[in-house]
Amino acid sequence: MIIHLKKNGKRLAALLLIGAMMVTMAACARQEDLEENLVSDRVNNTKMVNLFGPMERTDPDADNIARTAFDITVSAAEKKTGITVEYRTYTAENYKEKTYDDVTLDRARNNMDDLYLLNPDTIQVLGNEGRLADLSELESAKNLRDVVKIANTVNGKLVAIPQEVVVHGLFVNKDMFDKYNLKLPSTPEELLECCRVFKKNGIETPIGANRWWLECFVLAQAYADMYNGDHTDEEIAQINSGAKKLRDYMRPGFEYLQKLIDLGYIDAKKAYTYEAIDGEGPDFKAQKTPIVMAYWGAANAETAYGKVDFNLQVIGFPSHLGQMPVISMTGYGIHVNADNLKNTKDVLNIILSDEQLKIYTETNKVISPSKNVEVDCIDALVPLKEKVNEGTYVLGSNAGMKVEQWGNICNIVRDLLKGSSVEECMKKFDKLQNDSLKK
Repeated sequence: MIIHLKKNGKRLAALLLIGAMMVTMAACARQEDLEENLVSDRVNNTKMVNLFGPMERTDPDADNIARTAFDITVSAAEKKTGITVEYRTYTAENYKEKTYDDVTLDRARNNMDDLYLLNPDTIQVLGNEGRLADLSELESAKNLRDVVKIANTVNGKLVAIPQEVVVHGLFVNKDMFDKYNLKLPSTPEELLECCRVFKKNGIETPIGANRWWLECFVLAQAYADMYNGDHTDEEIAQINSGAKKLRDYMRPGFEYLQKLIDLGYIDAKKAYTYEAIDGEGPDFKAQKTPIVMAYWGAANAETAYGKVDFNLQVIGFPSHLGQMPVISMTGYGIHVNADNLKNTKDVLNIILSDEQLKIYTETNKVISPSKNVEVDCIDALVPLKEKVNEGTYVLGSNAGMKVEQWGNICNIVRDLLKGSSVEECMKKFDKLQNDSLKK
């Protein structure tokens, strides 16, 4: 799950907390308040764990299923261990300027909490700084899917584990495709042809886009070969060492996005201002546009795309290897010097056990990080699930890459939407890679 937070739209913030992808909500806390809380907790001898996350514990009668599922697993851990999990929350009332990631970094660098819910870029930063404990010793870690270990391993240490694997795909109105006798696209060329036909028949903008998830088009094309070949580790090592240029991986996706913009298949100005689902969602639901992009959980939630009046299908992003899901994930990390280190490991081990992950997965109908836990999904998600289960995907977040992927690519795609040329965008990747080589 990617933590998406913004100033307006608390409903969407709660939904996207569990489902995924990089919307920012301003926040900042007075340092003296944080220090006071820290001192208060450290003089308290209660057997407890301090969890920092973007949302408070839900009311037992709340109808937010996604949050309730998490709280159920926490309650189970409390009951089995006798340890109290104290929620420390990121809220607009306390934070004015900084993003959730900014605040998390501040708190972790000052060892203010035991357990953190971390976005991919934060996992990478804190992992490289040596501030996160190695979780590979947890009993529950033995059951993890390989994709989870790959994405959250830094310098040989498994530093974070999620409760779900977040899969992004293209959400398509199959009825509109059928109307014009179009097959669901698998390659970039096939998608262009579908958009051409839609545009010819009066559909103003075939692809509804927001300012966060267009990067998935880039990732699907950039890393299709790397993550679906036999030399993944070698290629990542070559990128990290500078032997291979990051720009060479990124260019095809950026050139493709530029073509979609130039042909009018994506409205760059709208995409730059649109928030995820809130922006392009109304036109998709109203069948004015046949294609949007979102994360797995959005197909289940009625507040997103879980209740539409047409045949919804969710497929992978186009690549020369066919439809390609893009996977990203947040994770729970423990501070290496946590005051309640043993208690925190005990709690997390239960939260991530197959027993509790089964409850979480069945409640939210998501893909579990455990290879032992499967869940039935709605028909719309079957194409995406089949691809993931056969091992066909690319990682949008990989803590083993020196240059953080998810956030950096997202930001540079937004530069493209604002009018930067493809070549200007490539220079930014050169700078990121060159800066990483100096560290």
